[in-house]
Amino acid sequence: MPDSKRFLHLEAIKRIARLELRARHVVEGFLSGMHRSPYFGQSVEFRQHREYVPGDDLRHVDWKVWARQDRLYVKQYDEDTNLRCLLLVDGSASMQYGQGVFTKWEYACTAAASLAYLVLRQQDAIGAIVFDQRVRAQVPLRSKRTHLEAVLETFHIQNPQEKTGLLAVFRAVAEQFPRRGMVVVVSDLLADVEGTLRGLRLLRQRGHDVLVLHVLDDDELDFPFAGPTRFEGLETADFLNCNPRALRDGYLAALGRYLEELRHGCARHMVDYALIRTSDPLDAVLAKFLSSRLGMHGHRAG
Repeated sequence: MPDSKRFLHLEAIKRIARLELRARHVVEGFLSGMHRSPYFGQSVEFRQHREYVPGDDLRHVDWKVWARQDRLYVKQYDEDTNLRCLLLVDGSASMQYGQGVFTKWEYACTAAASLAYLVLRQQDAIGAIVFDQRVRAQVPLRSKRTHLEAVLETFHIQNPQEKTGLLAVFRAVAEQFPRRGMVVVVSDLLADVEGTLRGLRLLRQRGHDVLVLHVLDDDELDFPFAGPTRFEGLETADFLNCNPRALRDGYLAALGRYLEELRHGCARHMVDYALIRTSDPLDAVLAKFLSSRLGMHGHRAG
């Protein structure tokens, strides 16, 4: 039987436990805040009208009914307070790259497993999708603690392959999950930026709260190569023999433009974005990201 706990080995479990201890108020505030605010994916559905009585919140008055009937009615709602969090984990061939402790794929799976652990701990629902050009594997939304095993098993049996196709995957998710919730994208985003942003915008238009964890290897961010080097594509058959020192300045300039376009595009569509190195300690990354989201939530709520 395959070891489905590969991404939650002893050290990872210890790190997640430390994350709970160090950022417990952040995580619990973060998740409980999702229950209270539509921005964090609360599902609120209209149920019926009732007549207004003194003391009712005027924000709930249906002014359209008042305009037609000259009588005050209050809207009543059914609230589904369970968060629905869907993890989209990039399983394309470029995620195989990695020269450190983790490949990008291993780091992404560990990050997703940690988030699944935290969400299930709050008795909220978690689901997962592994994708490349299409949806390759899917775990339905469930809230039982034992559901973590199914999520980890799916990560374990997948191997990065094929090209990245973010727009097509985001469209499929938008169609399959019409009820608003939280969508967490964990990917190196090595695809057409315009298409990626169009897909993220579509998810936001459908009412989803969207988080992007942009995972890149240190080599991709720093380009530390020296001496004659052969670069081979992971998603194409292309290769390049060159002196990397001659390419470094141009590469880093192009990378900077690419990252800036992503950051600005995500901000424009109200998508939360974080760039993560595979050398970054995962517990610190998650604590920082959740802290920034909680602060952002407080700012927007105010």
